[in-house]
Amino acid sequence: MPDHAFADHELAALYDALNPRESSGDHNFYLPMIMAAESVLDVGCGTGSLLHWARESGHEGRLVGLDPAEGMLAQARRRDDVEWVLGDLSTVSWEDEFDFAVMTGHAFQVLLTDDELRTAFAAIRRALRPGGRFGFDTRNPAARGWERWTPQNVREVGAVRTWNDGGPFENGYVTFKTTYESPDWDAPKFSRSTLRFLDVPSLGAFVSEAGLAVDEQYGYWDRSPVTATSPEIITIVRRP
Repeated sequence: MPDHAFADHELAALYDALNPRESSGDHNFYLPMIMAAESVLDVGCGTGSLLHWARESGHEGRLVGLDPAEGMLAQARRRDDVEWVLGDLSTVSWEDEFDFAVMTGHAFQVLLTDDELRTAFAAIRRALRPGGRFGFDTRNPAARGWERWTPQNVREVGAVRTWNDGGPFENGYVTFKTTYESPDWDAPKFSRSTLRFLDVPSLGAFVSEAGLAVDEQYGYWDRSPVTATSPEIITIVRRP
């Protein structure tokens, strides 16, 4: 999250329980692409769950996880056969090193400004080898998913309960608060986040400007096309 809620080690330890990889559409979608690539960069890798799964599935090449939250990387470092890097795409300088890069969990939406998007795409393009690909996902604004981010939609993991309070959609942005509470804690924990929602034409303009080309684009993890009701815009781009 932009305010690094998961720099909190206690919340970071809950992340995988809240987002189990086996039932995660994005993990199941991207894992075959990772397994087919010799060298892989996971941007916003979080707890490292996806790269852990790749190693467990027999990946023998280079795997690198990048994340700005130390709490998340503390969880990721449970495996030491992956390179874990603290930072983001504005702080790294890889060149021609990866066959595949990935950004899961709608992390792409924390890139809020045009300059942040341009910096990220430029860094990805540099990091990829010619012909390398980058997969990422963003919520489709036409589906208006933020309208379901309400305190009535509570998730529970053990004694911890969590819910969102979503704000209005304003000029392509939604700001919301997430609450975590447990009887084992002295007080609830909170995070506040802002996400950017881009439609397909706007997204395509940034991809083209970065010198990348869209290879594939889907509206859901079953590879169905993007429509007005699709919850996702899942995009695979290639460095020519």
